[in-house]
Formats: sequence, C-alpha cells, structure tokens
Amino acid sequence: MYFCSPLTTTFRMEVLDARFVSSYPRESMCPKDGRPEFAFIGRSNVGKSSLINMLTGRKGLAKVSGTPGKTQLLNFFNIEDRWYLVDLPGYGYAKVSKSQQKTLANMIDGYLARRAPLVMAFVLIDSNIPPTRIDLDFIDHLGVLGVPFALVFTKTDRQKKGDLEQNINDFLQEMLKTWETLPPYFITSASYRTGRTEMLDYIEQVIKSLPS
Repeated sequence: MYFCSPLTTTFRMEVLDARFVSSYPRESMCPKDGRPEFAFIGRSNVGKSSLINMLTGRKGLAKVSGTPGKTQLLNFFNIEDRWYLVDLPGYGYAKVSKSQQKTLANMIDGYLARRAPLVMAFVLIDSNIPPTRIDLDFIDHLGVLGVPFALVFTKTDRQKKGDLEQNINDFLQEMLKTWETLPPYFITSASYRTGRTEMLDYIEQVIKSLPS
C-alpha cells in the first residue's frame, strides 16, 4: 500500500460523474481494474451515507437510513472513471447477530488487509460525542494492518463551537497517547457541505502523488 502524507501543492477536484457499481461480499470479488480506492468507514449511525452523498453531489447515491448497520457489503462507487469510493459496513451498535457481526468483521478485515488498490481509509468520527473506545481501537487496528488513514469529524453543525472544538481536541489528545503523530483530519457537515472542497482536493492530491 502507498502511504500518503499531507501535501502542500493545491489541486482541485470536481465530481461530475458518480455511479454505483455493485456490492461485494468479500475482497476477492471486487473490481480488478486497479483504480485507486478510498474506503469510508465509521461507527454505525455516524452519518456516512450523508457524507458520501455530499461529497459526490448526488442526493440518494448512498442510501441514508435511520437504522444503524444497514450497510452489510462492500459498496463500490465509480467516481469520474478515475477512482472508487468504497462504502464499508459500520462497526458497533449494529442490530445484527453475533455471527453476523463476526462475518462483517472478517469481510472488513479481509478488504483492509488484502486489497491492493486501497490507497487509504477515511475514518468517520461523530463530533457530537466524547472520544469512544471503539473508534480509538479501530484506528489502532488500522495501524496494525498498516492502512494509511485520515479522520473525518461528522455532524459538526449540531454542536456549539466551543463544545465541538473540545470534543475534537479531546479525541486528538487521546490518539496522541498511542500515536507519535496525528493523521490528516477534516471538519465536515453534510447539511452545510462543510469540508467537501477540502476532502476532494486532498483525494486529488493523493491520486496525483501515486506512482504512475
């Protein structure tokens, strides 16, 4: 896997074409064309579908549900015929059986550990709550797997500015207890399209930095 660090050159990305490709039950069945893949994952009910729709500018591209745990496959979206946005099942609080939870965990791990075109993961964090162990443990797991990642703080329009900054700072401070450096992170709101330009430009930077 290619490790990306924050870059200084500015690139602009526009999303004019975003299409659902298919859903897959395991990594070995995913597309074989080698396009770079950016995975999106977070705790159940973190606002992942809303964020994906905001980034792609396609309302309803990813199905928004009030029921946590609805995503149970590896969902691929073709963006501009250049890269794939991969919607992974959420972790935690999903109302599924223990056996199904194990199946989902194995599917996610199989994708993250073995998927060669995976460039990085965007880990979504609910900015409205204090740091949770489940988020921190998942991030540590990405470190064990050697998967580059960035943080995406979601639902930032629902908090007072001071409380928002406190929650984000607390999360980053918790990370520094086990990480020497912090990853890139983005402040987002699907309702106000906050962070859309920054995230898309960052993805463009990463793609342009990949070996040709």
